[in-house]
Amino acid sequence: MRIAGTNVPDNKRLEVALTYIYGIGSSTARKILVESNVSPDKKAKEISGAEINRLRNIIEKNYRIEGELRRDILLNIRRLKEIGSYRGARHARSLPVRGQRTKTNSRTRRGNVRKTMGSGKRKLDKK
Repeated sequence: MRIAGTNVPDNKRLEVALTYIYGIGSSTARKILVESNVSPDKKAKEISGAEINRLRNIIEKNYRIEGELRRDILLNIRRLKEIGSYRGARHARSLPVRGQRTKTNSRTRRGNVRKTMGSGKRKLDKK
């Protein structure tokens, strides 16, 4: 099954399968299924064409997903950089944006950059 340019896995429950679409989490998936009157316990391969169309229509009309959402996020970050905000500067320098500490625990955002004294030294061979 394909919704919004994303292949939704067939062997998973619809409630979980819809979360494979960028911009739809578990709570949003539940809301969509209630609104479209489709059982969340059905697997993606078990639903009919009419149900697929209902899901597709609801998702496309009411939610910002996939490429459009990615573009909006990118534009928001670009705007923060252009106005010179603190958050924009943190984005530009690839550092945590939301107030986390950086002395330790920012490996994910910075990459595995080690900035302590002994961690970058080469091991010299003994003669």
